[in-house]
Amino acid sequence: MKRVIITISLIIILAGIIGFGLVNNKENQNNEYLRIHIRANSNSEIDQSVKYEVKDAVVEAMIPILADCKTKKEAETTLTKNFPLIESVANSVLSKNGFSYKAKARLANEEFPTRSYDGVVLEKGFYDALILDLGSGEGDNWWCVVYPPLCFLKSSANGEEVVYKSKLIEIIKSFFN
Repeated sequence: MKRVIITISLIIILAGIIGFGLVNNKENQNNEYLRIHIRANSNSEIDQSVKYEVKDAVVEAMIPILADCKTKKEAETTLTKNFPLIESVANSVLSKNGFSYKAKARLANEEFPTRSYDGVVLEKGFYDALILDLGSGEGDNWWCVVYPPLCFLKSSANGEEVVYKSKLIEIIKSFFN
């Protein structure tokens, strides 16, 4: 009887350790991503519309500054140094469209819903993110992934879409194939 209790106890302990390791591993995976979250001033049609114009301009500006980043930490440092550029690009779009409110960039850790990007599923959870609030930032938002750049698409000169690929994502995909 003593052996049965010890065996069951060991199984429970091992299951707990393995289970904890899997949970921890999933949380650590969240640490590999840097997301972007652009929040509109409000849910009015005009604020929502300008949010997408800001998104297009900001993504266009971020592509070259993030192109050489090899780690999430490097991407965070690069973005932080370029907050003035990101805000300036966003503010230019807002001003061009007649808005008096401004954009504010920051890094934060926030909760995101489950989302799939080109076959890579990011589970619901907390992720580090570039937050770009437009005005009050109280409207619906747009989000994506800055690092690795899972959703930065750009058209080439011949009209074809160019997809910026991430070596990290290619490794992850090859692991599961």
